Amino acid sequence: MCLAVPSRIVEINDLLATVDVYGARKEISLLLLPEEAQIGDYVLVHAGFAIQKVDEVAANDALNLLKEIAETIGE
Repeated sequence: MCLAVPSRIVEINDLLATVDVYGARKEISLLLLPEEAQIGDYVLVHAGFAIQKVDEVAANDALNLLKEIAETIGE
């Protein structure tokens, strides 16, 4: 099963971007993204590549769900 994590772009340098998820930052590739990304955009990240832009509401809904699942597993 594959999982793409919604992540907010905080820096862009050519086809590389730094994204933030709950304070964790990671460098990813924008090479596979079909549209131009901007700082502040949310993207789905899979295997180090942004694969799709998503709106902020959808991104936050997905992140909250992932957080709930992690908390439930941790109990």
